[in-house]
Amino acid sequence: MNSELPHKMTVLGVMSGTSLDGLDLALCSFEKTGESYSFKIESATTIAYSGSWKETLANAQDLNAEKYFRLHHNYGSFIASEINKFIKHVAKPFAVASHGHTVFHQPHLGFTTQIGCGATIAAHTGLVTVSDFRSLDVAKGGQGAPLVPIGDKLLFPEYGACLNIGGIANVSFNANHYQKAYDICFANMALNYLSEKLGKPYDENGELACSGKCNEQLLEEINRAKSPVGKVSLSREQFEKTIIPLLNYSRIPVEDKLATMCAYSGNEIASTLSENNLESVLVTGGGAYNKCLVDSIQNGFKGRLIIPADEIVQFKEALIFAFLGYLRLHGTINTLSSVTGATSDSVSGAVYFNQPV
Repeated sequence: MNSELPHKMTVLGVMSGTSLDGLDLALCSFEKTGESYSFKIESATTIAYSGSWKETLANAQDLNAEKYFRLHHNYGSFIASEINKFIKHVAKPFAVASHGHTVFHQPHLGFTTQIGCGATIAAHTGLVTVSDFRSLDVAKGGQGAPLVPIGDKLLFPEYGACLNIGGIANVSFNANHYQKAYDICFANMALNYLSEKLGKPYDENGELACSGKCNEQLLEEINRAKSPVGKVSLSREQFEKTIIPLLNYSRIPVEDKLATMCAYSGNEIASTLSENNLESVLVTGGGAYNKCLVDSIQNGFKGRLIIPADEIVQFKEALIFAFLGYLRLHGTINTLSSVTGATSDSVSGAVYFNQPV
């Protein structure tokens, strides 16, 4: 795309995270004035996954090649269907920016895959669609993650740092005029896994964890298994290999496992924030509602944790992927090598046009 596009544009951000909570849709308007950007979330919703979809996505890595690509198409059709339902009640966006759902993320082997075919979305919605945001960075030797920091830098400059507590907790901040960011630790991916053992999709407000006690032996084992901070982006594959066996082997009550994971994640996050001398930290993602986890962070961090309105807590990632799509369509850098480790910055994302633009 080119700079002839209007500086004011509405983009629908679509996000499915590692915690499998559901599909987030956020209709966002953006405007550039000089070198600054402004935004507004016009409307947003989360479509909870059915039991069938949740199981399908959770086991997608086990499919053979043919069934995997069939799912890639079918999930794209599902996303398009939900978009079409959503835009019946809101203003039609100029474009869709869809992250898709990550199945494989192995940048050290040169690939990352997010299902939810962008071409299918474009064909079924009639909208310009941007997808596959990570592959170019990985091809240039980067981790393909994190991608959110450019949005943190340009949309939330008033905060010292942005902490997202989703399936994986990650942080983004400015250091000496360079944006830095990385994954810190597993968070809701583990907490939701444990909550499901008790028949709940997640630990609402951290109540189950608050009722348990941290187990020092399990905490020590998890600490020994963790990946080096800032070295690699974390993935489902690593979670299944390093964390799940420890959680399954332990014979303590599930509530104690939840409390232990909150203590682990809280310690890791607090240490990261403190080591980088951060003071005011915007906290978003589902983990922002977990009192046990947030208390654990605050106990080890002397700065301010700022939890914004629900709209930002719940939809910040979908908002920023909409923004990544906005930048991609304007031919503007949307992936920072300073945080991914790639050889250079990128204008990332595959664009599908249903008609001339």
